[in-house]
Amino acid sequence: MGPYSTLATELLSEGVLVVTLNRPEKLNAITLEMFTELERLAADVTAATDVRVVVLTGAGRGFCAGYDLAEAEQLPGLSATEMLDRQELAMRALVGLRDLRVPVIAAVNGPAAGGGLSLVLAADIRLAAPTARFTAAFTRIGLSIGDLGASWLLPRIIGPAAAAELAFTGGTLDATDAYRLRLVNRIADDVVEACVDLARSIARNSPAGVRLSKRALQANLEVASYSAALELENRGQTLLTRTDDMGEALQAFLEKRPARFQNR
Repeated sequence: MGPYSTLATELLSEGVLVVTLNRPEKLNAITLEMFTELERLAADVTAATDVRVVVLTGAGRGFCAGYDLAEAEQLPGLSATEMLDRQELAMRALVGLRDLRVPVIAAVNGPAAGGGLSLVLAADIRLAAPTARFTAAFTRIGLSIGDLGASWLLPRIIGPAAAAELAFTGGTLDATDAYRLRLVNRIADDVVEACVDLARSIARNSPAGVRLSKRALQANLEVASYSAALELENRGQTLLTRTDDMGEALQAFLEKRPARFQNR
């Protein structure tokens, strides 16, 4: 997988892929190159057969400081279509990450601001180090929280009123506040190790079951009714009962042993 210039990857046992935003001298600020590589990473993970869970973190003392200011200074001089091209590149990277068929766990090891917050929100599960900070600084630099999915995801995760306060003030949540609002599942001193342990517990389960669970959870955030959600669930369960892994799981349960999933 790779090579990448702005990302570092390490495939651990049980199919856990640790992806590290790797510009520590800039608090892992995002550049066009990083957006491009995140989009390529999503394609690489989708093509891989040995990746069960992705853990996303940042090198050094930060998770991601948002868009690199050296590139941001160019934005006022771009035409509308040039700016749209950049937005769509960034959008493809975030959509690619969120739409991965395997779970994504964000190990937020330090500040996550602006686009870095959007990256955190795109993950399925989020854990925070005590030093983590979550900043929605958009309005303080003349922009809107309507960026890279943040305005859709944030209210669904922490609620509309809390999201509005954070968005309008351009404020910051520390790790304790983020946990109180359920932005993060928990706080861990060694956040990467905690995320890897969680990832391994997920990777021991049926790959197809986890994959369709992710799809059901994401899709049912958007469907219009309970009955539509049930229809989607029915199709997923019907498909899973046709797999070899379902039969293996039942046999393993009867024999009181761990299941040996083959992703078939």
